[in-house]
Amino acid sequence: MKFFKIACAFLGVALAGCGGDDPMSAGNMEGDTAAGKLTVSAHRVAGLAERRPVTFKVRIENISQSLSYRSSGAFNTPVGASGPGPLLPDASYAFSFDAAPGDRLSFATMYVQSNDLFFAPDAEGVALWEEGSPVSGDITAQIHLWDAGTEVNQAPGAGSDQAPRQSGPDTGAAEEGMVRMVDDGFDYGAVAELITVTVTPVESAAGTRFTVNIANRTDSTTPLAPGVWVVHAEGAPLFAMGEMDRGEGLEHLAEDGNPGMLADMLAMESGVNTILAPGVWVIHRDADPLFGMGEMDRGEGLEDLAEDGNPALLAEALGIGVFNTPAGAEGPGPVLPGSAYEFSVMARPGDRLSFATMFVQSNDLFFGPKGGGIDLFGPGGSVERDVTAQVYLWDAGTEANQLPGGGADQAPRQGGPDTGMEEGGSVRMVDDGFGYPGVDAAIRVTISR
Repeated sequence: MKFFKIACAFLGVALAGCGGDDPMSAGNMEGDTAAGKLTVSAHRVAGLAERRPVTFKVRIENISQSLSYRSSGAFNTPVGASGPGPLLPDASYAFSFDAAPGDRLSFATMYVQSNDLFFAPDAEGVALWEEGSPVSGDITAQIHLWDAGTEVNQAPGAGSDQAPRQSGPDTGAAEEGMVRMVDDGFDYGAVAELITVTVTPVESAAGTRFTVNIANRTDSTTPLAPGVWVVHAEGAPLFAMGEMDRGEGLEHLAEDGNPGMLADMLAMESGVNTILAPGVWVIHRDADPLFGMGEMDRGEGLEDLAEDGNPALLAEALGIGVFNTPAGAEGPGPVLPGSAYEFSVMARPGDRLSFATMFVQSNDLFFGPKGGGIDLFGPGGSVERDVTAQVYLWDAGTEANQLPGGGADQAPRQGGPDTGMEEGGSVRMVDDGFGYPGVDAAIRVTISR
């Protein structure tokens, strides 16, 4: 919810230009449509069919999940190896990820010659930034050897229920203890003699990418096992010290070197949180009322909508409708998971619908259909249709993209509107190398009559 609170605070400023007594404000525009009036785009051609128009309700719903972590994954292939396997002495695992100021790293990898021990930082992870600069170098001093508390410990390297010798997974005596730093009377040696962990950041205009290297420094009989990593802003994603295992897969990792279940759980909670901003809609017959694919922004206000979530300029320039109040809300605001924008339009056969709403955790991305718009009547004139398949995530090409959900020049974090690096690019479907939610996992657009 941290991102959502920041986004709402910022959008509260941007939305100041979307209401009030402006004749193009959502309050007036939606009042008009509710009264049965028809808003016509400046691009709409003359010669509409002489037939009573039909009223349609459009619903743009945020169906995404509220996610807890920026990104996560598993590491299982030693550097230079041709496939997955344990990490033998003098070999290393490596993985990379993008992170923003305030992010932390947690990971876990099994100490194989044990019943349920694993290496990891503190439960809250390692801070990836210090005093505004990315962390770089050896962070082994922040790594500990933990006991998962799920299986009774035997002498390291000799227990019959330890991974190298057990007859199958999960065969040892259940302990039902707490996660804690190992303290069972056996001698494991200092952590710095067993493992080395280093972090290497590489900065660019798009953000900071980190590479983590985990090297095995043990003797020839003690491998490390595949593990998991997760980048997060707060909390303890893998375990809590002094509490029992959560049953999410840490036991499988710590007892058997199997990160699969835990990695899957983390993946379900990882990604960019989706927030939608107020947007515009238009009924038209000519193509490309809002933008031209492969063309630069026209300077009519799409930039304000895509960068700052402010639809006012575009609505005024084209004389088109605005949606800015979530269904059931008392006033304008962003749409968070589980909420939706709704508005009504009137159209005749041959009319099409286009709209645009900002993907808030970005520099200049927005959702909308292609320039031809969506046929409101559609095949068979069905009562309600899901038209999400005709919606895409677009890059306005006006501001250089940064790490989604982490860029300092993105709406929830920027100091003011229009503060990012100018891109001078063309409008296109987003393809910048960053990870974004699939459109059908982020929003649902339905048309009913």
